[in-house]
Amino acid sequence: MARDILIGDEITLTATILKILPDGLASVSIPTYNFPYSIDAPKKAKPGIKVELIGYATRVDDEDGKVTVKIGDLVTVDQDSITNWKRERTVLRDRAD
Repeated sequence: MARDILIGDEITLTATILKILPDGLASVSIPTYNFPYSIDAPKKAKPGIKVELIGYATRVDDEDGKVTVKIGDLVTVDQDSITNWKRERTVLRDRAD
């Protein structure tokens, strides 16, 4: 499903906690992101709990249906994996040089 996502838009991804690591991090699974990813473990975190990760679109590839999101690190996911997104307004100013 193609969405009208632009660079700079706020993106929400829903990840599932896989396990809590001894160092206070949680290993999570992000849909369509096929690499390990860890976050600071939320309070009362348990495996199977869903958490929202919020970041900003840094790259949009409508042809392949992919979006790269900065949520600490850069992750590239299918647009269908996005739970929610919000248009970020940008202010354009004329620069007098």
